[in-house]
Amino acid sequence: MLKKSIIRHMLAVLFVASVANAQDQSKPKELKTIIVFFDGLRPDYITPEAMPNLYAFSKRGAYGKQHHSVYPTVTRVNSSAYSTGSYPAKTGLMGNTVYFPEVDKLKGLNTGEAEDLNRITKATNGNLLTAISLGELLQAASKRMMVFSSGSTGQALLQNHKVSGGAIVNPSMILPESFKDTVVNAIGPIPQHAKPNMPQHKWVADALIRFGLAANGPDVSAIWFSDPDGTAHEDGIGAETSMASIKSVDHEFGRILDSLKSKHLDQSYNIIVSADHGFISHAGGGANVVGLLIAKGLKKDKLSDDVVMADGAIYVKNHDKETIKKIVAVLQEQESVGPVFTKGIKKGDLKGWVNGTLSFESIHWDHPTRSGDILTGGNWDDRKNKFGYAGTSFSGGVAGHGGFSPYEVHIALLASGPSFKKGFESELPTSNVDIAPTVLHLHNLPVPQQMDGRVVYELLTEKVPATAPLKAKTDSIVTEVNEPWGTYKLMLYRTILGKYIYTDYTSTTRVLKK
Repeated sequence: MLKKSIIRHMLAVLFVASVANAQDQSKPKELKTIIVFFDGLRPDYITPEAMPNLYAFSKRGAYGKQHHSVYPTVTRVNSSAYSTGSYPAKTGLMGNTVYFPEVDKLKGLNTGEAEDLNRITKATNGNLLTAISLGELLQAASKRMMVFSSGSTGQALLQNHKVSGGAIVNPSMILPESFKDTVVNAIGPIPQHAKPNMPQHKWVADALIRFGLAANGPDVSAIWFSDPDGTAHEDGIGAETSMASIKSVDHEFGRILDSLKSKHLDQSYNIIVSADHGFISHAGGGANVVGLLIAKGLKKDKLSDDVVMADGAIYVKNHDKETIKKIVAVLQEQESVGPVFTKGIKKGDLKGWVNGTLSFESIHWDHPTRSGDILTGGNWDDRKNKFGYAGTSFSGGVAGHGGFSPYEVHIALLASGPSFKKGFESELPTSNVDIAPTVLHLHNLPVPQQMDGRVVYELLTEKVPATAPLKAKTDSIVTEVNEPWGTYKLMLYRTILGKYIYTDYTSTTRVLKK
């Protein structure tokens, strides 16, 4: 762990040197950036009726129509992916729940809680993430990033996990702590959480307007609205309360745009809008994997450490191969289970070492020390809910995300400002890992080679470099296995742009023997 810290320090030193070199060149006046995330925003929410402000924004700016959530399609995977420009294979943040046996041998830790993240930080000698972040790089260049969030403390922290000379403003956590009185005195007491979470959405928008848009404000401001995700989890996609939550966050987004205009700052800021993931309806009927493994004799009991589950990741004690193969076979037989992934035998393998699985590397999840032994997710289909929204999984509850359906992976990327094209739509693939490289570029800072993402030149007004890939192709990877009960087949669909590989979705089929 100490070696990793030294490497990260060296990266920052090299980055400062490259910044100095870049800033010696003639550059136009630097603009500021606002990053906006709507938690759980499906692209089909962006209509004149549901989100008039965001819809109008999408028409006057640049629209990346083939934008991707990072798999697993959960909040904290994507908050860390966007903030580092890297996939879980490099960030080391593997899910909403993560397993660090040095912290707790028996169960996963909730990354939505900053307290649990701090426990990981302590146990890993400061290496909560194993990739350098946008906040750290900005600080190395004497710039600042502030985060405003109405969601969980963990999601807020992972956007700038070292705070790095900036600040985090969240209803349940303000960092540095010395900044709390300043915030409350300026914008008022912290409101209680509600459904929809309108009071807290307004409060964090007020904080961004007050501090983010100040003359001496940060170079980069990020605001994350916890709806529509928070409400749709409980009430479902298209429910009256869910639609009200969408209107609420759209209203706050409109207030931010109006504030920029009234302060004559609309030509001084670039605005990038995305989501952490889409959303899918849940029909229930899914397998209780822990209970199933106990029943099959593959796990001793709920709290045993022989097999530990953290969301869809399964960790097998001592990486016992026979146990891993037996668990995979059980999962492949369950109709409610979708894709199953294992490690490849060697680097570059797209198929996993267990028959009928694809590799962690094929989905950017192959972290050298933090990946589980198995990763799995729920199955899905195209059924519509009662409000006409397509996409259904076998998971429990009303609605959610985390799977590998196109309804969870496919999200929107919108951008507007002096640096972006107007009234432009792009069909080139993009991902949340492309946000940090693009922001660095907008601030005349070099993009570290370690980042997985790319600068989205196709959305910018500047001339596209000759080295930037501008033609994409699609492909698929297939694997299957024959078992006594029948055949399990798994397909992963991808879009490839030069050296950048975007995972679109998976499909699983089972053919039972007669």
